[in-house]
Amino acid sequence: MSSLTSQPLKSDFVARGSIVRKIWGDIELVLLIFVGSAAEFALNRTVDWLFFTGRIPADPVKRLFSTVRYAQEIVFAEREAAERTLATINAIHGAIERQRGQSIPDWAFRDVLYMLIDYSERAHSILYGPLSTAEREDLYLVFRTVGEGLNVKALPAGYEEWRADRRLHLVRDLNHSRHTALLYHQYRRHLGEWRYQILRGVQALLVPERVRRLLRLRRRTIFAALVEGYGQLIVPELRPLVRRLMVQPRYWDEMKKMERGLSKHA
Repeated sequence: MSSLTSQPLKSDFVARGSIVRKIWGDIELVLLIFVGSAAEFALNRTVDWLFFTGRIPADPVKRLFSTVRYAQEIVFAEREAAERTLATINAIHGAIERQRGQSIPDWAFRDVLYMLIDYSERAHSILYGPLSTAEREDLYLVFRTVGEGLNVKALPAGYEEWRADRRLHLVRDLNHSRHTALLYHQYRRHLGEWRYQILRGVQALLVPERVRRLLRLRRRTIFAALVEGYGQLIVPELRPLVRRLMVQPRYWDEMKKMERGLSKHA
């Protein structure tokens, strides 16, 4: 008998067969998730917190890539590593609250979590078709676990209950404010005019009707055709070229880092 004590097997935070790994391991879907979230969060009643730190308004595109890295460190990590990342995020939020002398409302944390769930589903539907009932439930339950790790309170039990609560949040928590206009000004400044117009065109395809109405986003047939065509590209070498058309050259290094991070788990 060996005198060595066997080590317990380390478990993944998100199961290997989960739809969440498929979605968050696909760079096109990840970009779409953040394109949609960039629209909706600009309308959130707590968007002023972004302006307190100044980091996202100062360079919203670069912050997108850093957020993706945090997501990778949760979705594709072993449980202990993912829990350390969640603890780090909690500590960052706590430090910001202490600096401002206020607490971020519980409903605001739910709003952000709900955006990631909803735009994960919407992005997949646009490029690859609707999720199955089982996949929707899996998507929600994984993010509910993430939310619990971030101390998000009062999360619904399952997908259908979440969908109803999501609708309530969309009605209650969104409005067009001066911070909305300021954040969109920064999107335009950092992306340049024609990339900014692409951003708005794709957002119009992704976001719920209330978000589209508040931001005056217009659905255009040309963008619907382009996005559908992109999802059907069968020449892998063309996809990086399209990504570079959408992102300023100064962010290409960040894009490469994200690609490397996601490709390890594809």
